[in-house]
Amino acid sequence: MNNKSTYRRILAISRRELGIYSRRPLFLFCLLVAPVLCVVLFVTLMDDGLPTKLPTGIVDEDNTQISRVITRTIDALEETDIKYSYPDFTEARKAMQRGEIYAFFYIPRGTTEKAISNRQPQISFYTNDAYLLAGSLLMKDLKTASESTGMAITRENLYAHGLTETQAMGIIQPIVIESHPLNNPELDYSVYLNNVLLPGILILLITLATTYTIGLEWKQGTQKRLFAMAGNSSWIALIGKLLPQTLLFSLVFIFYDVYFYQFLRFPCNSGIFPMIMLGILTVLASQGFGVFLFGVFSGQMRLSMCICSLWGILSFSLAGFTYPVTSMAKWLEFFSWIFPLRQYYLIYVNQALNGYPASYVWTSVLTLVVFALLPVLVIRRYRTAFLKYKYKP
Repeated sequence: MNNKSTYRRILAISRRELGIYSRRPLFLFCLLVAPVLCVVLFVTLMDDGLPTKLPTGIVDEDNTQISRVITRTIDALEETDIKYSYPDFTEARKAMQRGEIYAFFYIPRGTTEKAISNRQPQISFYTNDAYLLAGSLLMKDLKTASESTGMAITRENLYAHGLTETQAMGIIQPIVIESHPLNNPELDYSVYLNNVLLPGILILLITLATTYTIGLEWKQGTQKRLFAMAGNSSWIALIGKLLPQTLLFSLVFIFYDVYFYQFLRFPCNSGIFPMIMLGILTVLASQGFGVFLFGVFSGQMRLSMCICSLWGILSFSLAGFTYPVTSMAKWLEFFSWIFPLRQYYLIYVNQALNGYPASYVWTSVLTLVVFALLPVLVIRRYRTAFLKYKYKP
């Protein structure tokens, strides 16, 4: 079979595939509409970078000038919004249990009197860590407010004893700590999460679309017709069938990269071109993995799609962007390498965030190439499947 004939067969199968897409709008929804909707949803959801003005309560039993200053200080913090004031601890606790607030600050009676007389009053705060993100952010804010309040009262006492501002601050805060967050200095959750969550969702869609569209031939009993169009070549049949998906998903990845790094100005120290190449390689790796699974399970579409779904969901936990892989059990650390999203995450961090040379990520690039070449291991099984296997519901 010469090259010209091969190209014609691939194009003929691709045109046939596009005809299937036109008759089944669900395909176009999964290939184009769903990924774009995910971008709009997640970017809009985290438009402010961090959740702000989380509903918080205050219990001010002291009701003095100092306690009101404490309340105003807490309310001025970015993530905190004191929406409710409660007469006692019990009412605030019940409100937090009902989900009306994520946290509350408790100022007991006699706080000001004890502070003035240097008897170390205790103020406390309570956060609902069932909501991990909201609880963590409010814990940080309320802890900052508590420390600032204590320092302010101490400063006023030192002033009253005749110390200057420099002397007082030298006692209160002898060491000044500077914070310099690298690569994402604004601590923008959109940068932190969207650059991995959205590619992870796309990888899941690619593997599911790959196994479903291939399995659809067996379900409809058209696999032998496809094989004949390919000149009895499994390679031509698979390439022609998956080529439209490859182009569409690659365009979606390019859209991601242009939107994130050109319009939203997310950190990209490597330049946009390496990220576009990473996206295309990830598409090929995900398709290769889907083709491999379908071949391993002998043309069983339902089982192949179930494994793809399980693999895609597990990849979010084992990619390393929520919990460090190096802190997991050793077998899980090794297991994480067989997830395309893990390799994407490592390349993204080293290239886009850190701007390191490509030599730092060659193992991850090689792993994605291996994923793309996995169909080589099962191509003989496809020939048998095209000729002998029937759909198993």
